[in-house]
Amino acid sequence: MSVPGSTLLSNISPSKLRVVMAQLDFLVGDIPGNTDRIVDAAKRAYSEHRADIVVFPELCLTGYPPEDLLLRPSMELRVNEALERLQSAQLEAAIVIGAPVRSGGLLYNAAVVIEGGEVTGRYFKRFPPNYQVFDEKRYFSSGANTVVVDICGVPVGLTVCEDIWAKGPVEDSVAAGARLIVNLNASPYSIDKQAQRKALLERKSRENQVSIVYANLVGAQDELVFDGGSMVYDHSGSLAVEAPQFTDGLFPVELLCGDHCQPALQPLPAKLSQEASVYSALVSGVRDYVYKNGFKSVVLGLSGGIDSAVSLAVAVDALGPDRVRAVMMPFRYTLGISLEDAEAQAAAMKVQYDVYSIEPMYESFMATLAAPFDGTTLDTTEQNLQARIRGVLLMSLSNKFGSLVLTTGNKSEVAVGYSTLYGDMAGGFDVLKDVSKTLVYRLAWYRNSVSPVIPERVITRPPSAELAPDQKDQDSLPGYDVLDEILSLYVERDFSADAIVAEGFDQAEVNRVIRLVDLNEYKRRQAPIGVRITERGFGKDRRYPITSGWKSGK
Repeated sequence: MSVPGSTLLSNISPSKLRVVMAQLDFLVGDIPGNTDRIVDAAKRAYSEHRADIVVFPELCLTGYPPEDLLLRPSMELRVNEALERLQSAQLEAAIVIGAPVRSGGLLYNAAVVIEGGEVTGRYFKRFPPNYQVFDEKRYFSSGANTVVVDICGVPVGLTVCEDIWAKGPVEDSVAAGARLIVNLNASPYSIDKQAQRKALLERKSRENQVSIVYANLVGAQDELVFDGGSMVYDHSGSLAVEAPQFTDGLFPVELLCGDHCQPALQPLPAKLSQEASVYSALVSGVRDYVYKNGFKSVVLGLSGGIDSAVSLAVAVDALGPDRVRAVMMPFRYTLGISLEDAEAQAAAMKVQYDVYSIEPMYESFMATLAAPFDGTTLDTTEQNLQARIRGVLLMSLSNKFGSLVLTTGNKSEVAVGYSTLYGDMAGGFDVLKDVSKTLVYRLAWYRNSVSPVIPERVITRPPSAELAPDQKDQDSLPGYDVLDEILSLYVERDFSADAIVAEGFDQAEVNRVIRLVDLNEYKRRQAPIGVRITERGFGKDRRYPITSGWKSGK
């Protein structure tokens, strides 16, 4: 039952409370399947850990984010059926789940407590976010009430995700007598996000003198990756328990609850390097996108270059070599070392490897185009034709064998349009879409530190699209170290051209890069989605008009 006022008593006889954080992967829209997973996890949490409370992620019943599925007329019916099933499941432990709940004609992002076959508490998220990838105000109303629920004799304050970042929900719960805060999350991964969460939880628990259970979603949904990393902080602001990131499982913690709920300390997982965490996010994103969408396998073009090399490594680590096919499609400009390196990596990673020359197809196209092209000179048209022939081959293999085509363009190239529409952009999922070129190199070295699968000269030789004789990327682009810094300031931090120049960059180079970014929005709108690893990826994060009279400068 909800506790309307303060229930905090001094000299309370300490009692043990065993909480299990259900850091699990749910499928958006699969309400029956998600309900099965909740029931199974709750039963295992009790049988394996003697759980008193099992805490699940935000909106676990529908998966996160359900987006416009929330507008479907049958959503409320399906959610209510699931809640009734959970109440009748004869669960020994209390469960706290996330679900969309309609009340008074309004829809809320809710935390629902079920104990003893009854709904004993409902909390409505007070701060639905509407920034970056979040669009919750499109669907959800803001809750207004504090809810503290007696679970197993302990006053527990309920909060949902963004509520813990705002001032009010935790503070109000403590004022209403909560000795433990439970926070349900679907917090997506971005670089250094776990450190931000830890700093927040340390401050909130210390300032409010209350322990916090932070249960986060794991897995991937379209471009978003959820990294788990569920945590428990004690009332002094110390980290007591941390679940490993990118790991599905049940993570128990025992608390001794008197005036405070003190969690028993557990060994903490080793901190992941930035490269290790990004690589794990890419693996998780590819794995869930392929499996959740029912693809049998993936296919990608392996060029002997750095981007396709890292993409192949991620694909194999996500799916296993039996579900990955690599295709080399050489042309007259393809260097011998590219052929050698592609074959060497394919052999090292034990994937199916095919070589199909595009020369005959190119000649056939050029013969057909001879008349209209008469009197013209070679330019990027012929280079793009090579890329488009390769795209046709990969898409044909996709259609015939049910394989998802993985594209391999990195964020630096996607930003400035250094790619061919309907060519190397043809495919269903871009592994490196949010990964800058300089980070691609770091990921290659990281992956080789685990086991050497990428030939070293793929990493050390100058990058080239090999669409023209002796072509190098930096013939037409700034050095990637400079380009990536300019792009980070403009794309991820919204610096103006003048502000970027003030940081020490060349005016002409800045203007050129910004012009390329703005001009190529039309390409990005037609590009496949890919894993988001930054706080401003090309996708839900960044919504710029294609047609615009905006001029760079101030």
